[in-house]
Amino acid sequence: MSRCYQLIVIGSGAAGMMAAITAAREGKKVLLLEKLSKIGAKLKATGGGRCNLTNTLDNEEFMRRFGRDGRFMSPALEALDHKALMQFFSDIGVESHAPDGYRVFPVTHSSSTIINAMEEEMQRLGVTVLCGQKAQSLEHDGVRVTGVQTQADVFYVHNVVIASGGMGYPLLGAEGDGYPMAKAVGHKVTDLYPAMMPLKVKEKWVENCRADTIAKVAIRVDMKKYKKLQAKGDLIFTKGGIRGPVVLDFSREITPLLAKFDEVPVLANLTKGMNEEQIRQHFKKALEKNPHQNTLDLLLTLLPMSVSIELCILANIEPSLSLNKQKGVNRDTLIRLLAWTPLTINGHDGFKMAMITRGGIDLKEIDPYTMQSKKLGGLYFCGEIVNIDGPCGGYNLQWSFASGYLAGKSIK
Repeated sequence: MSRCYQLIVIGSGAAGMMAAITAAREGKKVLLLEKLSKIGAKLKATGGGRCNLTNTLDNEEFMRRFGRDGRFMSPALEALDHKALMQFFSDIGVESHAPDGYRVFPVTHSSSTIINAMEEEMQRLGVTVLCGQKAQSLEHDGVRVTGVQTQADVFYVHNVVIASGGMGYPLLGAEGDGYPMAKAVGHKVTDLYPAMMPLKVKEKWVENCRADTIAKVAIRVDMKKYKKLQAKGDLIFTKGGIRGPVVLDFSREITPLLAKFDEVPVLANLTKGMNEEQIRQHFKKALEKNPHQNTLDLLLTLLPMSVSIELCILANIEPSLSLNKQKGVNRDTLIRLLAWTPLTINGHDGFKMAMITRGGIDLKEIDPYTMQSKKLGGLYFCGEIVNIDGPCGGYNLQWSFASGYLAGKSIK
């Protein structure tokens, strides 16, 4: 079936809707294909439904947080940085703010506000949106895209943006549909790993600490070759493992290691960055103020009750005794545990619990100035499907919006 479109966008997430809107503003006739019954399903769940759109970091620092591939984003961020993104939403009726000075949310703190505004803008621009249409393959002549085959139809077109996302949250439609389409036209897809997710640990004591969140935890891999891998943020113990912002960030580094090793030993500083000497000095000052405190009382100046008790058990410490009455070796062990608590990560729940995907279309095969394929003319990629992933805090959404904008702007 032939249609008079100049662009087909596959996927209605942040990247796809932005690409459709931008191309339509440039005068292109756009068709958006979404396999689910509604648009923006994964975007709706972003940030627990609050939709952390972006953050206030400058572009250089923003790219640095993505690691060695961050520079690839430079043209997209120059085209649409966080200020321009906030202005884009303001122009379509959605005001945003950064209540903590860093993370940017719509003032409603509702992702539905974002989805509704983008849907209305697409309607205003005449973008055709077809839901329940799963793209299955690309038609091409070996040089350029010529169409898209869905399960029910063929749409002929000379430009296609694949913005179908990764494999995280499959219940929300993310099943990696774009990867086989890209492979079929000669693109390399790197190894794919679930990321931004809780992790399981071998240690059983953590399940006794489920009620508490530990703030400003630093965590790093305790393996010689991977010691540089680290993250900081709040930590939450669970029945079988760990979660919280620091774990969501850290999981990006851990899941590829778990594919190589059965277990990944890590060290967690639970005392807001204090080293052993600083912890000793902290206890000394606390005892000067109140000499009658026992060991548990001292620990409670640093950590919640549940964690304090478990560390006492690990160090073979009697909580009711004063610190100076503990055996020296046990006291030293406790101080060492406070500075760096060992944990052994031994698993995760796979893509069903992953917010994002690590890996994707090889960046070497995409032009960063247009997001166009270097393998096939008229084919563009944006958002999570490419091999870029960032930490928590609006990084991945900003990338999706910026890359979608650049792709939409680049359509000839």
